[in-house]
Amino acid sequence: MSQILSVPGRFNGPLTSGQGGYCSGLIASFVEGPAEVALRSPVPLETPLDVSRENDGSVRVLDGETLIAEAHPTPELDVKVPEPVRVEEARLAKTRYRGSHDGTFSRCFVCGRAREDAIGVFAGPVEGRQLAASSWTPPDWTASGAEGVLPEFIWAVLDCPTFFALDPGAERPMSVLAGMTARIDTPVMAGEEHVAIAWPIKSDGRKHHAGSAVLSPKGEVLALARALLIQPRDGLQ
Repeated sequence: MSQILSVPGRFNGPLTSGQGGYCSGLIASFVEGPAEVALRSPVPLETPLDVSRENDGSVRVLDGETLIAEAHPTPELDVKVPEPVRVEEARLAKTRYRGSHDGTFSRCFVCGRAREDAIGVFAGPVEGRQLAASSWTPPDWTASGAEGVLPEFIWAVLDCPTFFALDPGAERPMSVLAGMTARIDTPVMAGEEHVAIAWPIKSDGRKHHAGSAVLSPKGEVLALARALLIQPRDGLQ
């Protein structure tokens, strides 16, 4: 059985393709329960994509004959969450955000400095700790009433901070989201201040693994993810 998925143009990460976490969250919605999503190609914007459901519960997303992504159910998410970051610490870390005003991700709808309508997650280093954090108050347009913020926006917020967590105090070669596993444990409510954090797990050559979470002001884990980022050999599309 095949369905159609299309990513609105405003939800870009790189200038010409979808933000990886947002796209992963949309794709994960076609899978029952917690999902692991692998991004195989940049996700085109404003383009009808075929979502093919497989008998084992997995899905494949294609643009014609080009494989865009794959997703399958995952029984658990094995990620150890560090000690919480206080809201005050996250606000201060946000002032240390080092994202650029121009370049590939300058207009990312989550963390782009050049976007007036960015969702507002600007993760910077937390002093004395090897992680990045940002305070975050979800805007009303990200939510669906009493159900809270839509899952695809939570996945988006879990994505961007991971890059800055890999080495939060220094410049790194550009890397992009290649895979993500996430779960949402508790609704995230719009209009309330939260904390987004991310931390490095391990690196192997061009491959980097990081964890991320959305926390309540009291430090409770509301959503959790593990991300794989890869440094492309030939630049970004």
